[in-house]
Amino acid sequence: MKKWIGLLLTFTLILSVTACGGAKQDNNEAIGEVEIGVPTENKGETLVVWTFTDELKGMIENHYLKDNPDLPYKVEVVVVPNDQYQNKLDPVLASGKSAPDVFALEAGYVKKYVDSPFTADLASIGFDRDNIDTLPYVLDVATDTNGVLKGSSWQATPGAFFYRRSLALEYLGTEDPEEVQALVSDFDKFYETAMTISEKSDGKVKMISSLGDLVQVFYAAREEGWVVDNKFVVDPKITELMEMGRKLESNKLTNQSEQWTEQWFASISGNDVFGYFLPTWGLHYVLKTSAENADTGVSTSGDWGMIQGPSSYFWGGTWLAMREGSEMEAAAADLIEYLTLDEAFLKTWAEETGDVLSNEAVVNEIKDGFSEPFLDGQNHYAAFAEMATKVDASILTGSDKDIQDLFTEQLTAYSKGEKERDAAMEDFISSVKNQFPNLEY
Repeated sequence: MKKWIGLLLTFTLILSVTACGGAKQDNNEAIGEVEIGVPTENKGETLVVWTFTDELKGMIENHYLKDNPDLPYKVEVVVVPNDQYQNKLDPVLASGKSAPDVFALEAGYVKKYVDSPFTADLASIGFDRDNIDTLPYVLDVATDTNGVLKGSSWQATPGAFFYRRSLALEYLGTEDPEEVQALVSDFDKFYETAMTISEKSDGKVKMISSLGDLVQVFYAAREEGWVVDNKFVVDPKITELMEMGRKLESNKLTNQSEQWTEQWFASISGNDVFGYFLPTWGLHYVLKTSAENADTGVSTSGDWGMIQGPSSYFWGGTWLAMREGSEMEAAAADLIEYLTLDEAFLKTWAEETGDVLSNEAVVNEIKDGFSEPFLDGQNHYAAFAEMATKVDASILTGSDKDIQDLFTEQLTAYSKGEKERDAAMEDFISSVKNQFPNLEY
């Protein structure tokens, strides 16, 4: 027991130091010459995969195993609920006992594991980032502060602004995506358009449902991340976000709902909210599934348009990593390569699910063949493909989720007039100091 606790404490300490990230850099420049290795032969009989999503389990069972029916080893997929995932993953990685060979990581905490010693260098098992067609931002997310590639993903999750065409036509005089984009092409224009919609609708139509809808966009627009060279940083965009929040809330330009609540979802099928900031998966799993009004049976499907909005951003995503010390290197390499680089599989997956891929070669091959009825025939895939090339993920750190949770509390308090900005900022910085005492301030 004491040995296990010691290992866990060591693991936690390493993550707390390394996950806070470093200066913003071009990882392609940081890498330099990389020696591409060959995975060692398998020493076990079972490849163990951990995931927080059933999606990966389905990909493996319905595609990988069917395409590889004669594997000389078993593939065991363990699905752990996301709210329990890190708590269960951390101790087994620290101890090395009952640990997965391959494990999935989501955007909210991928850097925590990438910047730890428990994820393997994928170049050592044959991945050459200079000779694959994966989007640069997707590779950057899974590259550690030393320029070592530690993960790979099949998908890209650029974000967009989805708006109601009928409301745009009624209050802005146009529903055309290019013309609506011009009205929200930066944050100042976004606010002006919000005011216009509110005034012309007598306050009945809000620009967005929740203040939380904006945060991903502002975070992505920053020049610097929360932590640079172990120093805590508040980028000017954070102050701008606070002021935008105050203006939107004080002028009643949001529906004052919280994300993922019943009220927030209800406006997707109503007529009281102009638009939503959502990424690729938001189209299929949020908007489409909530478009029909439960009381009237009327659907807003076909009445939506999709544009970039004020700034490029991404939201979410799943990366696959191999555990350092795995005895199933060859099997792990084969699985990760198949799911994230195999063009035949990726094309099938995209056509089957509509998932936007990280592989630019396949995306360019298929992107012009999409027409989305939910968006009145708009080609969402081609639009997302263009948006993905503009995403910059170089400022991400392993501390982002925890710091942003602390910030959201103060953003809400200031936006609703419960605190003044200086007090809210002081409380925010104080809470970060308590949780991350090893940072410089």
